[in-house]
Amino acid sequence: MSRCELSGKSPVVKNLVSHSNIKTKSTAMPNVQRKRIFSKTLNQMVRLYMATSTIRDMEHTGGFDKFILSQNDAVLSQRALDVKARIRRKMNKAKKA
Repeated sequence: MSRCELSGKSPVVKNLVSHSNIKTKSTAMPNVQRKRIFSKTLNQMVRLYMATSTIRDMEHTGGFDKFILSQNDAVLSQRALDVKARIRRKMNKAKKA
């Protein structure tokens, strides 16, 4: 099952309802892609599984670093949490210097 590592989007079970009101179960899968994103703070590429809607949200927010720092920790995957921690450490180092 595919899951977005940044937004937590996962497959959803839904009903297809016909004209005669017969309900048929189906699953709606998110459009999850394996993408390489450039982190300006880390100055390197980061590879994550993310939904295309998350990519649009990330561009609207102002970039990968700003988006991942604004995300709630409960939503992020373990790999995304590691990247977020690395970005925070690098930003704190830059502040102190």
